[in-house]
Amino acid sequence: MLLGTAGLVAAGAAGLTYARWEAQQYTLRRATVSALPVGQAPLTILHLSDLHLVPGQVGKQSWVRSLRELQPDAVIATGDFMSHQDAVPHVLDTLEPLFDLPGAFVLGSNDYYEPRMINPTKYLAGPSQLEPRRAMLPWSDLVDGLVDGGWSHLNNTRGTLVIAGRSVDLRGVDDPHISRDRYADIAGAFDPSADLRLGVTHAPYLRVLDGMAADGADLVLAGHTHGGQLRIPGFGALVTNCDIDRARSRGLSTHRALGSRHTAALHVSAGLGTSPFAPFRIACPPEATLLTIAPRT
Repeated sequence: MLLGTAGLVAAGAAGLTYARWEAQQYTLRRATVSALPVGQAPLTILHLSDLHLVPGQVGKQSWVRSLRELQPDAVIATGDFMSHQDAVPHVLDTLEPLFDLPGAFVLGSNDYYEPRMINPTKYLAGPSQLEPRRAMLPWSDLVDGLVDGGWSHLNNTRGTLVIAGRSVDLRGVDDPHISRDRYADIAGAFDPSADLRLGVTHAPYLRVLDGMAADGADLVLAGHTHGGQLRIPGFGALVTNCDIDRARSRGLSTHRALGSRHTAALHVSAGLGTSPFAPFRIACPPEATLLTIAPRT
């Protein structure tokens, strides 16, 4: 009995050690989306999400800074940049090499509220709920720094970018996970003359995906799910922490609103971080994605 118990303890410790190690195995993924007009040259977008940065994460900061060497044409960041009261200067220092590129961003719940320990089994019952007593983080300082760096803030607003000579019609929402999204305020057809029509959200809730896809988005970018954070080979993610299905918790897929004839490409990033209280990943390494936007065939 004692030997059996010791074996279980050892196996559990080894599993946690591995999961902690995997959470630092930063991975670049690549995907291609056919969304540009026929005959155009491809462009590349670096999709960043869920850094959950806290002071002292030097390895993560160094890896993200190195992504500038990929020479993407633009950067889109889908929120949850930080998870600590003192993280803003570290976030801005990490992203500084990318500020010379066209960029846009939205915020996530962890940019607004200080993280707290949550029983992980609660995620199996459905999306997590915001605890009203969580302390606020200095999110406005984060926004100011990103905007000063030259990126567009897309929380419940529209915008435009010129990326590698192409016109991009953008719209984004504040985090649907904490009911800050106001898509109705910016709804309506995307600009048909734009070379690319891009929707941006932190959490891929169906109500937002439906609206953006029905309005003609070519591509919607999201994060939040952490790809499930724990995935079982052959099964996939256990949870998504929102109302999207598990099959689309990570990577490239499509979305069509009920009753709509238009199908949008959807890319959900598994993100680069974890909760500071659960710094583990299993079969789901942290990631950023270099998206190649190719012409339609």
